[in-house]
Amino acid sequence: MLRFLTAGESHGKGLIGILEGLPAGLGIDRGFVDRELRRRQLGYGRGGRMKIERDRVEILAGVRHGETLGSPVSFLITNRDWENWTTAMSAEGGAEGADRREITRPRPGHADLPGVLKYRRSDVRDILERASARETAARVAGGALARLLLRRYGIRIGSHVLAVGSERVGAEFEHLPFERILALDPESPLRAADAEAEERMMAAIDRARAGGDTLGGAIEVVAGGVPPGLGSHVQWDRRLDGWIAQAMLSIPSAKACEIGCGLEGARTPGSGVHDAIMYDAGRGFYHATNRAGGIEGGMSNGEEIRVRVYCKPIPTLGRPLASVDLRSFEPAAGALERGDTCAVPAAGVVAEAMLGLVVARAFIEKFGGDSVAEIDARYEEYRRHLGSR
Repeated sequence: MLRFLTAGESHGKGLIGILEGLPAGLGIDRGFVDRELRRRQLGYGRGGRMKIERDRVEILAGVRHGETLGSPVSFLITNRDWENWTTAMSAEGGAEGADRREITRPRPGHADLPGVLKYRRSDVRDILERASARETAARVAGGALARLLLRRYGIRIGSHVLAVGSERVGAEFEHLPFERILALDPESPLRAADAEAEERMMAAIDRARAGGDTLGGAIEVVAGGVPPGLGSHVQWDRRLDGWIAQAMLSIPSAKACEIGCGLEGARTPGSGVHDAIMYDAGRGFYHATNRAGGIEGGMSNGEEIRVRVYCKPIPTLGRPLASVDLRSFEPAAGALERGDTCAVPAAGVVAEAMLGLVVARAFIEKFGGDSVAEIDARYEEYRRHLGSR
């Protein structure tokens, strides 16, 4: 089983990840991991923190001479901003009156209030430092490591932006072919295939920034080359679509996700929703359409896995909403923290990482072995089985 944990605070020394379950003998391309980390930092509407950090991964354990050992892989992403927070975020007891940068005005829409109530804290910083989307840098690194395994078996993942605020790509850009998604320029402002819509999105971000506001949006993340049979129908907690939904909704800004035709399918007769099954001697079984988004009965069906994620606007506003001071209980504006105006493209990169972790977990569950040589043999046998049907 593939397991992944992260640790670290937004302004602490760094972020740590532990990925357990990668088989021995997998080649690790650290350049690929670093490129994914850079992609997470890009996008029109990002804030000042992205000008400070230059995220790079440092492998601490589980890899030797460029190959996994079968033991847990651990890594570190250093926070460059730590040097400005060494007192405020020190793990040691601070002197009386030391710089703590306390916050007592929780921000609506953030983890601030439920967190201080749950953990009985009086300083919101004790919550927001971990709840910060900065943690997703570790997810992107861990997801990149998982995607190195998937890449070995021809499984690739990409994403593109569908909407920012009320601005949306044209209908012809809603369902892009997978290869076109992979070909999008990673350095583009928003990674939207519709150039005219992208200009409107950037203008909307500019207006929101000028007004002290923020914008959310929607992205689509796609996995291609996924074999049929990942996941299972036999128990609720083994269904691949359930794993995907949980992973997507764990992204800090995500409030909804759909697989395949999703919402549209709920208002369409079954004859217009389900995908006719076809067979070709060279191709095997396939579907005439992919409204199911690559998953039927909790299992991958051999088509592309297509997931849409809908992100709320970031809750740190330039013009804060009403809140209440935790100590005086008097009305107060929510705290001001450095933040982004829009992070929708970054959410797409995080969604790629999360989908990579989930698909890799399901892949290892089905074909798993202690080494890539064992997985190679089992996967090749399964491919022969599919071809013989």
